[in-house]
Amino acid sequence: MANMQEIARMAGVSLGTVSHVLNNSAKVRESTRKRVLEAVQLVGYQPSQLARGLRRDKTNMIGMIIPDITNPFFPAVVRGAEDVAFSNGYRLILCNTDNDHSKEIIHLNELRTYLPAGLIVIPSNFSDLTTQAEYYRRAGAGVVCIDRLPKNWSGDSVTSDNEAGAYNATRHLIQLGHTRLATITGPLHLTNAAERLEGFKRAMKEAKLHLSPEYVQETSFDKQGGHAKTLVLLRLIPRPTAIFAGNDMIALGALLAIREAGLRCPEEISLMGFDDLDLAETTNPSLSSVSQPGYQLGTTAARLLLDRREGDTSPAKHIVLETLLHLRNSVSPPPDVATVGSSMNLIGKKQGRR
Repeated sequence: MANMQEIARMAGVSLGTVSHVLNNSAKVRESTRKRVLEAVQLVGYQPSQLARGLRRDKTNMIGMIIPDITNPFFPAVVRGAEDVAFSNGYRLILCNTDNDHSKEIIHLNELRTYLPAGLIVIPSNFSDLTTQAEYYRRAGAGVVCIDRLPKNWSGDSVTSDNEAGAYNATRHLIQLGHTRLATITGPLHLTNAAERLEGFKRAMKEAKLHLSPEYVQETSFDKQGGHAKTLVLLRLIPRPTAIFAGNDMIALGALLAIREAGLRCPEEISLMGFDDLDLAETTNPSLSSVSQPGYQLGTTAARLLLDRREGDTSPAKHIVLETLLHLRNSVSPPPDVATVGSSMNLIGKKQGRR
């Protein structure tokens, strides 16, 4: 394997000159610099980032920890962070926790040994990053939490406006005429799930609609959980005419359960999701959903982290991104309202023919 001594010999310069050229650490005559770079190319030399990091007490690596690599929402978040990191000369290392706090701790401890420039974390279930984040900060590495916040978190964060998104989605269902609404939440110890439930409850309270406890079902943020809890809701008397799902994966499970029960969506039961994944356009019916900007979550977190790296010492920043309601074909007025509307149209047509 080629080394710096070989490059120095081929270029006819000292080892220090090679180091200055490779690290941009001192001004070198252009002709000399050109000879060094030609020798580097000839021998195929690749500098050791870890060795360079040890000398500088920091590498160009950014660690990113996510809870579930199979969740379709997270790739856009990762892509946003990676695009910003790469364009600024940093490289992203991705770790998956499977929503397991013990696995998250292992990743956090091991990433520190690589001397990362910073850390971006979507916390796992029951995560508590406070102590770990302090270790990183003492070493000069910033830490940014995104999407959801761990217990007692007081550092930098980037989240979506979950409460407003859920409120707007629920209010739309109510404006369509629904009065028997239910929701399937994600795990309520997670801040994003709790905030979405608060938005749902606020819309119900403003409309003076009663919400019985059994019409709020808590599950994991996945298709299996959505399927199981929808079956519970469909057995209630009276059955809800609309379901607000805590994310699109829950909504997919709900849609499957609705079909299995022999019901039609949205004619007999409306369904609203949260995330607005690409697959929301391909379901049958296409899924109405609250859109949160996954890519922007990633880019914003990475820029915030790099600002800290460049010397920003201002107080912790809590950035909240707006959500949008994307309406498709999975919501409509409830059956009784739709029937009344159809009857009125029919009466109007008959009267018009007289």
